[in-house]
Parts: sequence; C-alpha cells; structure tokens
Amino acid sequence: MLKGISPLISPELLKILASMGHGDEIVLSDAHFPAESFNDRVIRADGLRVPELLRAILPLFELDAYVEHPLVMMAAVPGDTLDPAVEESYLKAVNETNPQIKAFGHEERFAFYERTKKAYAVLVTGETVKYGNIILKKGVTPIE
Repeated sequence: MLKGISPLISPELLKILASMGHGDEIVLSDAHFPAESFNDRVIRADGLRVPELLRAILPLFELDAYVEHPLVMMAAVPGDTLDPAVEESYLKAVNETNPQIKAFGHEERFAFYERTKKAYAVLVTGETVKYGNIILKKGVTPIE
C-alpha cells in the first residue's frame, strides 16, 4: 500500500492510470459487460462498485477539460429505461473531486462498444446495476 492512495487501487490499476496519456479513455464496466470481447487490456476489480472506484480514481486522475463530456455512460436501449439513482450515485462520487461536472454524456449501446475497442483499458468492476458502465477521458495533469 501507498500513503495517499486508496487501497481500492490495485498495483495493476495504478500502472494503467499512470501510463495513460491525455485523451486516453478507461472504461469502468459493470460485472455483466463483455470486456474481453472488446479490449485486450482488461483488469479486474471484482466485488468493488463503480462509485467507490470513482472516489478512489478521481483524486489521481485529471479529467479532460477540452471535451464536452469527459465522463460518458451507456444510454438505455430503446424500450428500456435507466434507473436515475445509478447516474445520481455516480455523479455524487464524481462531484467530490470534480464539482464542475453537472452531467454525463451518453452513448448508444453499440457506439459505446466501439468506443470501448479504442479505450486504453477496461476495468471490470463488481457493479451489478443495469447500465452501470462509464468511460473516463483523461486530461492533462496540471503542473503545480
């Protein structure tokens, strides 16, 4: 373990986050997501929920300030509905470090899959809520 880094961040995840460049994306997928079908760089966070991981990752990870939506969720398939509590719980976790984020972007299911193919990595979580997937786009880390 390291001081100042959440114990939810595995060594493998820390390496992925540090290796990503600005504009790279990481998908935090729910437990049902077919990650291995879409990306060769898959890491696991079984048993961990997305809001917990957002709270652990975002203090270490600058979001891209040059895009409208640096956080993107999967949109519901036509005829299906989203549980608004899912997005609310994710936004609450995000706002702890990024209060300027007011809403997420949404991608249609197959467009989300295509974006996953181009993502730097996929982190498979233990999240079991329906449509629990989210993409984080990395920005430029400010020099202090």
